[in-house]
Amino acid sequence: MQLGIIGLAQSGKTTLFEALTGATLDPARRGETQVGTIDVPDRRVNLLSDMYRPKKTIFAKIQYILPARGHADREKDAAALVGAVRSCDALIHVVRNFSPPGGEPPRPLADFRDLDSELVFADLVAVEKRLERLEADAKRGKKADPEELALLGRCSEILNADRPLRRDPALAADPKLRGFAFASAKPCLVVANNDEADPDFPNIPELSEQESVLAVRCRLEQELSQMAPEDAQAFLAEYGLTETARDRMIRRSYELLGRISFFTVGEDEVRAWTVARGASALESAGAVHSDIQRGFIRAEVLAYDDLMAAGSYAEAKKRAAVRLEGKTYEVKDGDIAHFRFNV
Repeated sequence: MQLGIIGLAQSGKTTLFEALTGATLDPARRGETQVGTIDVPDRRVNLLSDMYRPKKTIFAKIQYILPARGHADREKDAAALVGAVRSCDALIHVVRNFSPPGGEPPRPLADFRDLDSELVFADLVAVEKRLERLEADAKRGKKADPEELALLGRCSEILNADRPLRRDPALAADPKLRGFAFASAKPCLVVANNDEADPDFPNIPELSEQESVLAVRCRLEQELSQMAPEDAQAFLAEYGLTETARDRMIRRSYELLGRISFFTVGEDEVRAWTVARGASALESAGAVHSDIQRGFIRAEVLAYDDLMAAGSYAEAKKRAAVRLEGKTYEVKDGDIAHFRFNV
């Protein structure tokens, strides 16, 4: 899962990137796009690893991308931003909700609108260029796909109204538009960067269902990420927190994108896999390996809770908790799957 961290200058997006990844960025390289990958903490993976004692334990991964900014030309700057987050599944939009010493008071709603308008502008440029290309092709006798034309026309209407495409979920998710990877179509987690004394999210009434919200004290969390685990726990307690922002953001990101985790286990490897909620056994097999999907026969499935209750896979089988499922079975969060296949 890839998440792009965006925000206006001085919003705290770099501080948040450091808090989430545990990295300390070299000031000389802050003009470059940064990439950080972290393990997704999951106690179930730890317990499965304790049970199977595998050679390798592999957690699910999240990759955070912090785009470089700085082009003087608005179109080039917007294009660079969109290009950096093109592969991302969702965006984390950081808005300043604190007053720096001697600085301007926060205006989170206006800041959110300003950068969101840049995404809209970049997408509009891409739509207009595609429409111009289709028009030129038509003049040369090449017939355009009428469905693509209709979809792009709808995109143009929304974007010209300065609205992000995510506000029309059906349009944003249309398979024919997937190749465009429109930035304003991506789900968005809006993070209010608060000062240390403020745990609350500001009032931004215009946000939609496609824009989840979270308040984070980024500077505090950045300091926390550099601490030893025992010191971090004491630090969390001092501020009345029960979990880090990284844990909260991972959970919220999974919810926003509709993702779940299933597991494969054995002596060689215990591993967590991330798939879309509602994914079939066949689709989940493909997440493990394309050959397994191609030669899929059946999935042997055991719920994590049933395994823990039984104490072992063998005992779970005796209790008839292990099931054989076909291609269309909907994989559940926490399922332990063994895929039978033949290629």
